[in-house]
Amino acid sequence: MDQGQGFFEPLDVAVYPRFSGLPTFMRLPHVADPALLDIALIGVPWDAGVTNRPGARHGPREIRNQSSLMRRVNHQTRVCPYELARIADLGDVSVNPCDMDETMDRVVDFYGAVRKAGALPLSAGGDHMVTLPILRGLFDGTPLGLVQFDAHSDTTDSYFGGTKLTHGTPFRRAIEEGLLDPKRMIQVGIRGSMFDLHDLDFARDAGVRILFIEEAFELGTAGVVAEIRKVVGDAPCYLTFDIDCLDPAFAPGTGTPEVGGFTTAQAQQMLRGLRGLNLMGGDVVEVAPPFDPSGVTALIGATMMFEILCLMAEAVGTRKGRV
Repeated sequence: MDQGQGFFEPLDVAVYPRFSGLPTFMRLPHVADPALLDIALIGVPWDAGVTNRPGARHGPREIRNQSSLMRRVNHQTRVCPYELARIADLGDVSVNPCDMDETMDRVVDFYGAVRKAGALPLSAGGDHMVTLPILRGLFDGTPLGLVQFDAHSDTTDSYFGGTKLTHGTPFRRAIEEGLLDPKRMIQVGIRGSMFDLHDLDFARDAGVRILFIEEAFELGTAGVVAEIRKVVGDAPCYLTFDIDCLDPAFAPGTGTPEVGGFTTAQAQQMLRGLRGLNLMGGDVVEVAPPFDPSGVTALIGATMMFEILCLMAEAVGTRKGRV
């Protein structure tokens, strides 16, 4: 830690081997007070919103393990996040796996405290339902824009006879609650069979830009980045990365895999192209380690989290005059 600036550094792998020490995000120290941080790395180990394959509750722990492979500097953008922002592992939200309503309230309270402390959250889920209470906690009266990498729109109204809170409904609820500005929302990589021809009507009618995987491939990564920038603009926005936006050949450890997705390299190129966005937070969700004993899906989750961390740290550094 740089005592003068209050910056935290990952453990040096030349001194402490990657397989040693306590597992934290990026091998950073655990800090309990968000007021000491510019960016708080947080786990939300909860998957009560899944509709098929569970396991994402184990995502934060395994992403922490695999994040020991992340080094300090992004080789392509040349960003070292730890020189631009005070970053540490804030730990996990204390969830109740048997009570969805109580857990939702706990997540809202946790992120509300992070917002009031002046830190920006970067989280590991958990299923995609966790993004809804995160957005509730971050809400300051002004709807955010959203960049959503995902195979699924997650704007369904309900499942199983009227259940409104599942990992397939968070962004419909967020739009209805005024947490997000649908005209500044873009969903990238949407694909797969649907239940009904009208599944996406709500999102389209609300003004959400839906970028199907076929159009994304036609545009190429540079074209996708340009479209994202056009939609979200310069106002504050949130970035959510569902691991199932990737083809399951790369990331099989997820709850609802869909073939025909992005490669890991394409995902990295798109994320790196978002430098300069006014990011107020981000997450990586739906990593379900039990379905990938190799650990590769969690490694990808950690890698995408690092890419987002570089974006957020550069944004913080710019705001604070450190860049």
